[in-house]
Amino acid sequence: MKRDRIIYWVTTTLIFLFEGVLPAFTSQTEMAKEGIRHLGYPEYFGNALVVFKVLGALALIVPAVPKRVKEWAYAGFAFDFIFAAISHFAVDGVNGQSFFPLIVLAILVVSYIYYHKTYGYQK
Repeated sequence: MKRDRIIYWVTTTLIFLFEGVLPAFTSQTEMAKEGIRHLGYPEYFGNALVVFKVLGALALIVPAVPKRVKEWAYAGFAFDFIFAAISHFAVDGVNGQSFFPLIVLAILVVSYIYYHKTYGYQK
């Protein structure tokens, strides 16, 4: 049980850092804006994405958040990573940057599995 909690918290913390903290501090940099433009999305899409990433990351990391909200946050991040990978594959082809969202998706899946092992699903 202790091992399961450690795996859950390590993977969830990684998601929190990658999808909550990092976007919050870097979203307004020219590099981030260029990344959104490069994929063909308008700037307002990047801004909205950052707001939802930060809210989702907080939903995952704060223990008091209801389980149903956490489920939606996991789903939202899964869609985000899948569509990010598709966008990169469509624009850049097959390269390391295209696979990075899928690697983070794998970390999210481990977090999700160990969330249920640790806390169980209760409505």
